[in-house]
Amino acid sequence: MKGQWALGTAVLALALGGSWLGAQNQRVVVIHAAQLFDGTSDRLASNQVIVIQGERIAEVGPAGGVKIPPGAQEIDLGPGTVLPGLIEGHNHMFKVGDHEGTGSDANPPAVPVPGTAFSAPYATILAAVNAKLDLMSGFTTARDLTSGGTADVDLRNAINEGLIPGPRMRVATEGMRGSIDGPRYFHLVDSPWEGRKQVRVQLKNGADFIKVYASGAENFRAPTMTLEEERAIVDEAHRQGVRVACTAHAGVAVRQSIESGCDSLELVTDIDEESVRMMTQKGIFITFGLTTTKNNKSKTIPFAELSKASFQRALNAGTKIAFAVNANGAHGKQRGPYHGEEAVEFELMTEYGMTPLQAIRSATSVGAANIGWADRVGAIEKGKFADIIGVSGDPSKDVTELERVKFVMKGGQVFRNDLPGSPNLTRR
Repeated sequence: MKGQWALGTAVLALALGGSWLGAQNQRVVVIHAAQLFDGTSDRLASNQVIVIQGERIAEVGPAGGVKIPPGAQEIDLGPGTVLPGLIEGHNHMFKVGDHEGTGSDANPPAVPVPGTAFSAPYATILAAVNAKLDLMSGFTTARDLTSGGTADVDLRNAINEGLIPGPRMRVATEGMRGSIDGPRYFHLVDSPWEGRKQVRVQLKNGADFIKVYASGAENFRAPTMTLEEERAIVDEAHRQGVRVACTAHAGVAVRQSIESGCDSLELVTDIDEESVRMMTQKGIFITFGLTTTKNNKSKTIPFAELSKASFQRALNAGTKIAFAVNANGAHGKQRGPYHGEEAVEFELMTEYGMTPLQAIRSATSVGAANIGWADRVGAIEKGKFADIIGVSGDPSKDVTELERVKFVMKGGQVFRNDLPGSPNLTRR
């Protein structure tokens, strides 16, 4: 009898505990925004209220027109600007080229990470640091374009489970290449059937999308694989219902990736007008990584000039340009920004012709469509995740404000709040 009573009590406690946890998860938070950019429009809205229930946005609209639920926690973000959480369309959490690692030729690290000089546990620690840096700088969603294995799946899952702070992640597991002219940590595909097989393998391993390294490393205009191989990979991925991101810097690799049906062309350096026209017509997204390219001080190839001209061709043609930086290294040790510094890309985008709000849309609503998540992130709209950031100034006039994010909320949880006067509900 005592055993039955104890069992019943335990079940009741679990049930009550589950109900209590459910109620906690559905707590209501209200954000008061003096200025708000919703991620899709071409202007800022004034004096707005956002009602958040649990991890989703329940209502958004002008103050006075939105009913504030009794007992809600209210956050007034002052005279600054509220925006959707930013989306980094191309980064590498595990590629940390700034760090030489703990191993050497004489004393190699245990379980080395492909393409690095240090062990998998150390690389994972650094990846967790990178994820937190991205989140705290306002990037609440990130797409990892392969880390050479399945550790990105573990990082994504650990973030989703609340074990570590970081952005929502879309991961590619092991990318694919078609020749020896490419990073070693990409899987070598030597036939259309091998390409199809690897799509299935990577999806089984936990990939959210497929990554193809279509351009050569030494000859950035040459394709790494045949048209038949790339088409087979893209076709199989689409048959399985996932998107394909193809790194294609220039030349034949660009045209072949367009003809293959890639959903996005990544880190494009040089693209001609006809290829831009084809991309625009097919609705293919394009990313650039302008800061990284500008910092490439090659003595033989004018990377910065080529990249700027290509960006402007795509912009003038109305091609869907998604925000991307290709962050993977550390301060001063690589050509591009470090994790947590990606927002410097916005300044170049506006310098090359975008309006500030066009640039911001590339990292919000356009960025969300690029990764296949337009239904859940990229805009401050009813039903979407409460991924919200705040800055002190007006980024529609000075886009560099996004380099100084002061408030970060992801899924209704506040991770950063440095705005004066607003209550500090930060989750550590």
